[in-house]
Amino acid sequence: MSFRSRTLPVVAALALALPVTTVPPAQAEPPSPTRAAAVAAAGELKTTDVSLRYAPTGRSWQVVLTEPGSSYLKVHFSSLELAPGDRVTVADPTGREVHTYHGDPTRRAFPGDSPHTVHGKRGFAAMSIDGDTAVVTLHAAVERPDAAALGRRGLGARVDSYYRGFTEPERAAANPAPLSVCGTDARRDVVCYQNNHPTEFARSGAVARQLLNGLGHCTAWRVGNTNRMLTNYHCMESAADLRASEFQFDYQCATCGGSNPKPGTKVSGLELIKSSPLSALDYALFSVNNFASIQQYGTLYLDVREPTAGERIYIPGHGDTRPKRLSLYEERDGGAYCKIDVVSSGVNTGYRCDSSGGNSGSPVLAASSHKVIALHHLGGCPNWGTRISLVNREIASLIDNRPANP
Repeated sequence: MSFRSRTLPVVAALALALPVTTVPPAQAEPPSPTRAAAVAAAGELKTTDVSLRYAPTGRSWQVVLTEPGSSYLKVHFSSLELAPGDRVTVADPTGREVHTYHGDPTRRAFPGDSPHTVHGKRGFAAMSIDGDTAVVTLHAAVERPDAAALGRRGLGARVDSYYRGFTEPERAAANPAPLSVCGTDARRDVVCYQNNHPTEFARSGAVARQLLNGLGHCTAWRVGNTNRMLTNYHCMESAADLRASEFQFDYQCATCGGSNPKPGTKVSGLELIKSSPLSALDYALFSVNNFASIQQYGTLYLDVREPTAGERIYIPGHGDTRPKRLSLYEERDGGAYCKIDVVSSGVNTGYRCDSSGGNSGSPVLAASSHKVIALHHLGGCPNWGTRISLVNREIASLIDNRPANP
């Protein structure tokens, strides 16, 4: 399925063979096709034709790509061939984020280089840069008086396109508000709960923002002790989707209510291990490159029992493509905690924790164990997650779900 079709409604053909229990005075079944699962539209692809060539003087040459107000830029190289020891960097103007490449990683491996993504055409894309400006620089290890000869050999870099993240008004227009914020939006930055809910705050560290094909956002998270992650199938339908995805850990504000998210750590996808379509359990289990770089953020474990009526839950995620927030309360901060409202409806369990576009793939954690009890995938108030007991039956042999310190 192309990304374009993902931004349109997708029929949520979910099994409803099991009886609905503990029904609240709201919608008691998963949503109709008009409220179906979709990847949150986050940006657009723009074409360009920019070359970086060697010059006989100096040791660095650069071009600057700017899209005022955009939330990110992700640069695609149609070709990158450099003299030995030379490199290209893609960075923001302050050097807060810097991604480095010594050549085209789809042609050969360059140890120590940054991750990359591929998009069904020649070349590769660098990891995205948060913000509206990307500085692309060719760095030479030594001066290149033979620059003309290097140019005749085709050495240098060529940028044929880039992805730019929508501004906030564009994002809102591209993602009409679903029935997923149930009353007042009670979500807050995860750091708001660092002191009064330290365990919930700590567990949220394992949750990452997914950027799919430079154009859409979901949420993904580490599961178990090994290199394994989970998201929704409708966020990752194929190995090609995984190769075109990046995952940003620690993208969260440093202060409660601030607008100062960290750049975090970005990694790319490695292997799609097992999946189940939207019409079944709607999950994708996969691994990532540079796994060692994300282990510092912790992991989550599965609570493989069935949910119980009224039990407290919480959901960390990247709804509206924003820095990570925690859905802990139903209506207002400090009010009634989120809880299980519909124990079982087909493969799902239902709750009124707030969510929105970009939350697809978020973990739903049981407060009693601080383990994952459902995989969020549909809105509708109540909102819906696949019961993790069902997912576990299919992936138990593929993960290590044993906490080191139970």
